Amino acid sequence: MTSVVRIHAHGGPEVLRVEDQEVGEPGEGEVKIRHEAIGLNYLDTYYRTGLYSAPNGLPLTPGNEGAGTVVSIGAGVSRFRPGDRVAYVGGLGAYAAERLIAADSLVRLPDEIDFKTGAAMMLKGLTAQYLLRQTFRVERGQTILFHAAAGGVGLIACQWAKHLGATVIGTVGSADKAELAKAHGCTHTINYRDEDFVARVKDITEGRLCDVVYDSVGQSTYPDSLDCLKPRGMWVSFGQSSGPIKDFNLALLAQKGSLYACRPTLFSYIAKRESLQAMSDDLFHVVASGFVKIEVNQEFALKDVADAHRALESRATTGATVLIP
Repeated sequence: MTSVVRIHAHGGPEVLRVEDQEVGEPGEGEVKIRHEAIGLNYLDTYYRTGLYSAPNGLPLTPGNEGAGTVVSIGAGVSRFRPGDRVAYVGGLGAYAAERLIAADSLVRLPDEIDFKTGAAMMLKGLTAQYLLRQTFRVERGQTILFHAAAGGVGLIACQWAKHLGATVIGTVGSADKAELAKAHGCTHTINYRDEDFVARVKDITEGRLCDVVYDSVGQSTYPDSLDCLKPRGMWVSFGQSSGPIKDFNLALLAQKGSLYACRPTLFSYIAKRESLQAMSDDLFHVVASGFVKIEVNQEFALKDVADAHRALESRATTGATVLIP
């Protein structure tokens, strides 16, 4: 038996229940892993509340990333063996001490990266990779605006963008988060609670505006984010922490300078095994080289998962948070 978090009905953090469950042995193409750490992401709250529908309905076990040790392998698995250190971002089910997972979802965790860092970096780090290197390829000399710069993805992406030679403007919600963002790659920060971020972007850039805006906030930053872009700039909407955007007006893109808009998701980028491996190698390189530091600023025991969700939704967290079985 192993400890597993299950949701039997959508709702607030109180619906997260820790139960005992038999894991079983891996089937063909599967691996059984013992988690050393599990990543907590805002995405997890969407499944908890029902904003996103789980493929197999309820009950469900949330969580899409973790790191740990291979316990056993199923038939047809040749890439891994018991004892291997691994990390992943994959299908739901990470909130558990042990789990079964498709071997193709796993990558080997380099020895120089510990389990907590590995669990904290996969979803957020691979998100930063596709945002900066694929959705819009950030180059030296460009100016970017990154909303929620002190969040889990933001702290990684802003460091990476600085390494790539961009001028990074980040929005934050407090003076403390502004200092954190500046220490992690932001050239300029804007406290959106008491500053008009559009006016500040125009001031910072002397009217030249930004090549790209990365927006995981959603409702409260749209459509103002579009006013921060140069003609033919790109608005990348990759989350909705303030709520979903309603009544998106495609004509605004023409009115505001022939803008581009994109709503990407990580799982489209890692759908092929070779893409997952290449993106992970890129992420591991910038982390192992010291260009990007993964800040694990909060840890919660798996049994305290409801408290972890409350902290995340109240914006009381910075950087990454992990659950420890």
